[in-house]
Amino acid sequence: MSQLFSPTSVGNVDLVNRIVIAPMCEYSAEEGRATDWHMIHLGHLALSGAALLFTEATAVEPDGRISPGDLGLWSDETESALGRVVDAIRRYSPIKLGIQLGHAGRKASSDAPWNGGQLVPASQGGWQGWAPSAIAHNASEPPPHALDDAGLARVRDAFVDSARRAIRLGFDAIELHAAHGYLLHQFLSPLSNQRQDAYGGSLENRMRFPLEVFQALREVTPPSVALGVRVSATDWVDGGWDLEQTLVFAQLLKERGCEFIDVSSGGVSSQQKIPVGPNYQVPFADEIKRRVGMPTITVGLITEAQQAEDIIVQGQADMVALARGMLYDPRWPWHAAAQLGGQVTAPRQYWRSQPREQKELFGETRFGQR
Repeated sequence: MSQLFSPTSVGNVDLVNRIVIAPMCEYSAEEGRATDWHMIHLGHLALSGAALLFTEATAVEPDGRISPGDLGLWSDETESALGRVVDAIRRYSPIKLGIQLGHAGRKASSDAPWNGGQLVPASQGGWQGWAPSAIAHNASEPPPHALDDAGLARVRDAFVDSARRAIRLGFDAIELHAAHGYLLHQFLSPLSNQRQDAYGGSLENRMRFPLEVFQALREVTPPSVALGVRVSATDWVDGGWDLEQTLVFAQLLKERGCEFIDVSSGGVSSQQKIPVGPNYQVPFADEIKRRVGMPTITVGLITEAQQAEDIIVQGQADMVALARGMLYDPRWPWHAAAQLGGQVTAPRQYWRSQPREQKELFGETRFGQR
């Protein structure tokens, strides 16, 4: 039996296999509202046969958007727009749905990648970001606002409000985004956090605000909804955030009721030097899984079915997440199941596509006509 297609769980949420669709920014929302693009994009990924589908990074306040086209969940209007997409998926797919809640911090107001991805200046509709310290992401950019006590409270409350909206919409999982150089990662890294108060300096202080935000979400998230965190295990910069600090952070999250950890890396510094290659982030997930013992998702240049199977068989992670690979092949789980001898759920409208030599691929099916 394929281990990639064996069941697992995060918290009280059961998953039919160990394939996760990672959050992927689409830069296609309108003032934070999901559009027809999200209906098409998330809708067809919901038919993929994966166990868990995450929305893109979803901003908890307008200033927290990575780009002007980011999804948001800060108002009744943004909630209603996303709810339309969720309701459609629920009608046609049993996939579990997760939402990644985030705040871009000093990396806010970025243009879409196909427009170059650089900072959008205020003169062109951009805005000044917020951060632990008034340190720009790139030296050529204006510095962000440094969050004061009132700002910290505002952001923390915004995360809670968005979590409540996600729960009301019926999401199965919430992932707190503390990776890729966005706000919570900016607090963790000494490269971006040079505060002189209780939220900067020592490791304990740098972890304080991300842990406060997690604790606030834990208090409003019911047991029926899995609550986890995405982390960058290293900044890939000397003197920055690294795996040993991540392990301390992960242990404290576990003690506060974190139910899964999604392990990525990098994003906080333009000076990063990443040795990109297949499985390049898997060792981080492996170390966290072994030393902390929390259900762990790994991601990053995982493209082949046997590659994903080996990660699970070797115990390096509990789940494997795909992003760009899933965009390239939205039926990746089908093809992986066919190769590895697994089964996937397919919509009955697609049952006729089951290959003749794969009679059990979609489980028990029946089809006839006059």
